[in-house]
Amino acid sequence: MTYRTVLVGTDGSASSFRAVTTAASLAAATRATLVLACAFLPMRESARAAAADRLGELAYKVNGSTPADDALRAAREHAVAAGASDVVLAAEEGEAVDVLITLAGRHAADLLVVGNRGLNSLAGRLLGSVPSGVTHRAPCDVLIVHTTSGH
Repeated sequence: MTYRTVLVGTDGSASSFRAVTTAASLAAATRATLVLACAFLPMRESARAAAADRLGELAYKVNGSTPADDALRAAREHAVAAGASDVVLAAEEGEAVDVLITLAGRHAADLLVVGNRGLNSLAGRLLGSVPSGVTHRAPCDVLIVHTTSGH
């Protein structure tokens, strides 16, 4: 099977960028479109105001989708370095699993790529992790990239 659209989730962390690099390499090899996806949740007003006070003129960095947009721009650099040429950025408000599933459907993704972070943690086992949630609900193939040591 040739993948036409590969969607990968990122939160701006180093481990998520390892998943981005893997997805980008695969997208480049199959000439697929790479969709970089990032979920965000709005900050409570009190937390946003406190952060804005500390950040001063950089307060815009904690408003709305700005942190997700920043993560996506950084992820694009990793994707391009790994050979991806057709890259789409998608930031959406919501919980990570819900956003990834929604965007996989919206972009008709053939493959959804996530890192393994959360699979080996106690919270992940009890509450469910992003990789676990995605594998149960994805409308397409799922690749879980080994991005953390699991220790």
